[in-house]
Amino acid sequence: MLLSDLVRRDIASRYRGSAFGVLWSLLTPMLMLAIYTFVFSVIFKARWDSADASRIYFATNLFAGMIVHGLLAECLQRAPLLILQNVNYVKRVVFPLELLCWVSLGSALFHALISLIVLLLFFLISNGYLPLTAPLVLLIWLPLALLTLGLSWLLASLGVFLRDISQIMGSVTTILMFLSPVFYPATALPESFRTLLYLNPLTFFIEQTRNVLIIGIAPNWSQWLLALALGMMIAMAGFAWFQKSRRGFADVL
Repeated sequence: MLLSDLVRRDIASRYRGSAFGVLWSLLTPMLMLAIYTFVFSVIFKARWDSADASRIYFATNLFAGMIVHGLLAECLQRAPLLILQNVNYVKRVVFPLELLCWVSLGSALFHALISLIVLLLFFLISNGYLPLTAPLVLLIWLPLALLTLGLSWLLASLGVFLRDISQIMGSVTTILMFLSPVFYPATALPESFRTLLYLNPLTFFIEQTRNVLIIGIAPNWSQWLLALALGMMIAMAGFAWFQKSRRGFADVL
């Protein structure tokens, strides 16, 4: 299948020439988990919800949030350059350009799943069990994948006409990380700010991921259905915009 071949090639191209190759996709999240745990729980002595929460509990909650944010951030940062870096597909080859966003999403999902495996192994070794709800995380990520895909199509198109978009997205994803409950629980914010936090779509995905992976609570299905509907609408709107604007790609490039 063309899509799977492109995803494999995209993943392999990142590690081509390195000594450890694709093994870096496993080593990197392990290293980041250790660093974040040390910095936030040892140096800054941060705790999750209460002073009684262990460093292990802090680390797993933090890393779960980082995985979710990283999945979205990777795609948003790459999207504005997807067409610009594949000009040959626009001018010389009859190629379904919309697949480029699927490839970016597939690569990001691969790295997110590797990080997820690291998190689950860390949790299993630390606690001696895994929550029965853990497999539901893939269901939680379905609306997130649709949301990411729709935004990727939009940004890939805008990136052709507005070259500054690619420069902006790095700052946007960094700001989004701090405005999402990645380093802290949503309950840590005062009530007056908590409403604004829940307007951030990442808040739902981060909290539900923690619920099924760490706490062992089933997802909020009514909110999940709402997120799924929203993700589908954004995906369809992004695809429609991409298909409409792609006619002008060749003229600009």
